Amino acid sequence: MSTPPRTAICPGTYDPPTLGHIDVIERACRLFDTVIVSIVRSPKHKEPMFTPEERIAFLRASLDGRVDNVEFKVFSSLVVEFAREQGAGAIVKGLRAISDFEWESQMTQLNAGLAPEIETVFLMASPKYSFVSSSGVREIASFGGDVSAYVVPDVAAALKVRAVAPDA
Repeated sequence: MSTPPRTAICPGTYDPPTLGHIDVIERACRLFDTVIVSIVRSPKHKEPMFTPEERIAFLRASLDGRVDNVEFKVFSSLVVEFAREQGAGAIVKGLRAISDFEWESQMTQLNAGLAPEIETVFLMASPKYSFVSSSGVREIASFGGDVSAYVVPDVAAALKVRAVAPDA
């Protein structure tokens, strides 16, 4: 008896994608047959710096040749609705700190009420990325700081061009 393919989604804004995101996606790809990196088109809590297409291009370039079971899709719905549409049985979320867990555990419970057949899987950030966040990277870049330790070179270059300090 063969097991059915296991598909998971890794939802997020990825604005911009960090090395922490890449690490979690690569690790998810070892656990699941297919991982769909799911980019939120228009997050409700912030205005993205990069378009969904730019975020996909950054992610695709960052993961090129590193994993072969990843897909990239943009969504604008409840994450569990998107997971169902994709035939995913799991949502993979990266956690950096206790504060991430508090928020994500609330979302997991809400999602379980909406779609009990979809599991949420938490992957702890690798220690070297446990403090890296997209918002932190954007903040550093907005003041001309070097973000090359936190993102791939293409993202660092794009941030250098796009990010401008609030009072500049």
